[in-house]
Amino acid sequence: MTVKVAVLGVGVMGANHADQLTNLVAGADVTVINDYDDERANAIADAIPGARVVSDPFDAIVAEDVDAVVIATPGPVHEKQVLACLEAGKPVLCEKPLTTDVESSLEIVKAEAALGKQLIQIGFMRRFDDEYMKLRALVESGELGAPIMLHLAHRNPAVPDHFDSAMIVKDCLVHEVDCARFLLGEEIKSVHILKPRPNSNARDGLQDPQFAIFEMESGRMVDAEAFVTTGIAYEVRSEAIFERGSAQIGLDVNLVRKSAPGIWGGTVTPGFKERFGRAYHDQLQRWVNAVKRGDETGNYVDGPRAWDGYAAAAVCDAGVRSLTTSTRVEVDMVDRASIPGA
Repeated sequence: MTVKVAVLGVGVMGANHADQLTNLVAGADVTVINDYDDERANAIADAIPGARVVSDPFDAIVAEDVDAVVIATPGPVHEKQVLACLEAGKPVLCEKPLTTDVESSLEIVKAEAALGKQLIQIGFMRRFDDEYMKLRALVESGELGAPIMLHLAHRNPAVPDHFDSAMIVKDCLVHEVDCARFLLGEEIKSVHILKPRPNSNARDGLQDPQFAIFEMESGRMVDAEAFVTTGIAYEVRSEAIFERGSAQIGLDVNLVRKSAPGIWGGTVTPGFKERFGRAYHDQLQRWVNAVKRGDETGNYVDGPRAWDGYAAAAVCDAGVRSLTTSTRVEVDMVDRASIPGA
């Protein structure tokens, strides 16, 4: 079986997905491309044998030559597009955010659960990265005892001019939210966003960097730095502190060089595609494989689900409120057990 895929939204992320599905992922064909920019859509489709452009995303979702959908459109349109995929009974890999508000994310969780099928996968690709999987396995093994704390860092060289302080929470810290939940296997209870002195290179009014404190359900503590105007490179690091040791990932230590006159160092990853390129591929490959098995199992996903998108939205909502009020804010979430199948 070859899974025929529609890609909605072919900006940087969607174009990368379309390219990987076409050239690197086994068992998938990109048959339909959709984007609000017809010129961009046609340029992407022209490079993919057999692909065609469908201007309306909802027509793309229900097209007969589409088995599954990748959503990489702007966040505000995700809700209707994901619900359309559920209505059509088609598996969907949705880039974060699931939706842009907590209420609609919860409604999607409920709608999927009512179907009795698992159709929605969320694009938290770090869960497919080899280093993150090894750190999660170390946590689960108990080899170093119980984890006590996590230190997380997310640094970008720059962000677009339209980025505001809340977007740092919703578009950058959201990854650390999912990493904390993934690595520790529990929900986040509260968020406190601290505001250091802004970077002089940050645009006026942009609170950058930000420092978040997550309190987990068990009482474990997580700190997460988001610094998106470093002007240097793309850095993502995680360190877990255990009862009997520690472990760190994201150090970029494949090559460390020493040279005269007294220079020590190497290179730093220039961007997210270089750092997580393999993770994006493995995410797509495992998703395609799950879609192939889905008719037999009723589970068309292999990775973070709609619930994880809802949980991230709830934590980020609390984070934005904390950013505004400079106080610790409790995360307001329903009990997962109250939604059978979530």
